Amino acid sequence: MKWSLLALVIGFVIDFFVGDPHGFPHPIILIGKLISALEKGLRRLFPATPRGERWAGGILWCITAGLAAAVPAGTLFLCGLVSPWLRLAVESIMCWQILAARALEKESMLVYKALESGDIIASRKAVSMIVGRDTAALDDAAVTRAAVETVAENTSDGVVAPLLFLAIGGAPLGFFYKAVNTMDSMLGYTEPPFKNIGLIPAKADDVLNFLPARLSALLMLAAGALLGMDVKNGWRIYRRDRRRHASPNSAQTEAMCAGLLGLRLAGDAWYHGVLHRKPFIGDPVREIRHDDIPRTCRLMYLTALLALLLCGGVKLALILL
Repeated sequence: MKWSLLALVIGFVIDFFVGDPHGFPHPIILIGKLISALEKGLRRLFPATPRGERWAGGILWCITAGLAAAVPAGTLFLCGLVSPWLRLAVESIMCWQILAARALEKESMLVYKALESGDIIASRKAVSMIVGRDTAALDDAAVTRAAVETVAENTSDGVVAPLLFLAIGGAPLGFFYKAVNTMDSMLGYTEPPFKNIGLIPAKADDVLNFLPARLSALLMLAAGALLGMDVKNGWRIYRRDRRRHASPNSAQTEAMCAGLLGLRLAGDAWYHGVLHRKPFIGDPVREIRHDDIPRTCRLMYLTALLALLLCGGVKLALILL
């Protein structure tokens, strides 16, 4: 346990300073390619009916999640046979690759810089790299709002949730979580052709993120207090709007962020040419500004640090016991 804790801390520090260098081989990309290959293969094996596609999605989920946990577990076991220091080094790299705080901050700040330059075309292109919605028709405020929403939502499933799973089960459980989250990102849509094959991946992601999303919101509230944000409004909006989303988890941190910043987020959005009606989250205490993007990034980073301290403290206490 102490080696996994140390690997988690080292991985967190590397992610903070390095992020995801372009061209560096990333296992999440391999997981994504595996999902795509399995989707194509299983669609050919199973009948193109709702039942057949749901079976295909379930088998895809089992294979992907199983391999995502088994491969790093086997790798770390073999490394441990050679040297505990080799295992520590490899697991630290794995933890670094599982965490996404720096990448989230980097990509959202590209949106901020494009907005500040006044180039709406570049802004739309930059935000399209981090959101799933259609961005071609977004105006300045909508692009800014999309970036803030993405950082707020991914504070949970891109940062705090991975930290939690890494603290519980080391890199194997961390990769298991990332595989489940990636399957939901790629397949968890309500419209064809993903509606049925993505059902189990989407529901599994909801289950795994249920507790982490709520813990993330509470840690975000604490981070907001440390940053001098409107904690009273954050708690009020969180209690009122945390269920205003089709997902049981996505609005948890979005609502908290909206309240802390005094913004109105969410609302209708287009996905793959289909309009999705969504309720608003938060109250328009003020108009959204470009600098709300770096403010949300600071909120995300401090929330991540509090999560690391909490997870590390609990794990350290278990080690000492």
